[in-house]
Amino acid sequence: MARVSGRSLWVAWPAGVLCAAVIAALLWLAAPGVPGAVDMIGAMLRGATATPSADGAGDATTDAAPATDCRDLYPDPLWAELTWTPDVLLSQNTDPPATASALATALTPAVRFTCTWRTGDGRSVSTTVATVPVDTAPVAHAALAAEGFDCTLEDGAARCERARGTVREVHDLRGDVWLSSVLDDWLPEDYSTQVASRVFPAQPEGT
Repeated sequence: MARVSGRSLWVAWPAGVLCAAVIAALLWLAAPGVPGAVDMIGAMLRGATATPSADGAGDATTDAAPATDCRDLYPDPLWAELTWTPDVLLSQNTDPPATASALATALTPAVRFTCTWRTGDGRSVSTTVATVPVDTAPVAHAALAAEGFDCTLEDGAARCERARGTVREVHDLRGDVWLSSVLDDWLPEDYSTQVASRVFPAQPEGT
């Protein structure tokens, strides 16, 4: 093998060994991040190849299976907004709906799960997903309307809202499911609509 004039093996060999050691150290330090990078790239590729929805929105959250816990309840953007709120704490349990309405006692709901977010400055958002007797939406509509809620009833589904001071309540009842949200001095954008999209699956056209 030809040698380049002016170079010394006594210098080249130690330099080569040092470079190899540096590269090995960098690879060792980067190894823990490889699985995460692979997952991120895979998620990006899956998102790029996903089939857009019929309306062009490309949002598949409304077609997902009904939520079974707090993480399932929130679309990714809303989950990020809530979790990145300063000094916030999330608790999941089977507490009854936080509403002050007598409806919570009358319907005797079987709570699937309740998600409550609280901040250090006293703000809170609480959402309960519960099972109630089938077709109780008309009863809930009448009861909540009598308590001052603004209610609508359409195709057997009731939606009622009320704001008192800093507290806002939103109730959705469809079939045997009751989705109840109580927001105290904290109103994430389109909160009730976003969680409803994860609890009530989209119905096929014509149904």
